[in-house]
Amino acid sequence: QVQLVESGGGSVQAGGSLRLSCEASGITFNRYCMGWFRQAPEKEREGVANIDKNGSIRYADSVKGRFTISQDSAKNTLYLQMNSLKPEDTAMYYCAATRWCPRSTLIFRESAYTYWGQGTQVTVSS
Repeated sequence: QVQLVESGGGSVQAGGSLRLSCEASGITFNRYCMGWFRQAPEKEREGVANIDKNGSIRYADSVKGRFTISQDSAKNTLYLQMNSLKPEDTAMYYCAATRWCPRSTLIFRESAYTYWGQGTQVTVSS
């Protein structure tokens, strides 16, 4: 049974940093593609970062140069290091996993992922 549990969210001032964690059970990273998504109030869920089975990484343009996705296979944990945070980064952040990795044009499509965590809230104040 696959389970994803996010943690690390919180409130921070603009320019600050947070590191989100996603503890995964029931999966192994070399067989799954993993992603971070976020959803702000009254907005659609959007992809933020993705790492595939081979370790290739992609970022949404809005977070390039500020966010870093990584994974620790020994701990079965996915991370999202977020630096230089902006108020527009305020959202609920979710990690997601899929066994069937989407092609590059679909890696940030919500429907491409099978498993989801419950989310962790990030609030950035100006």
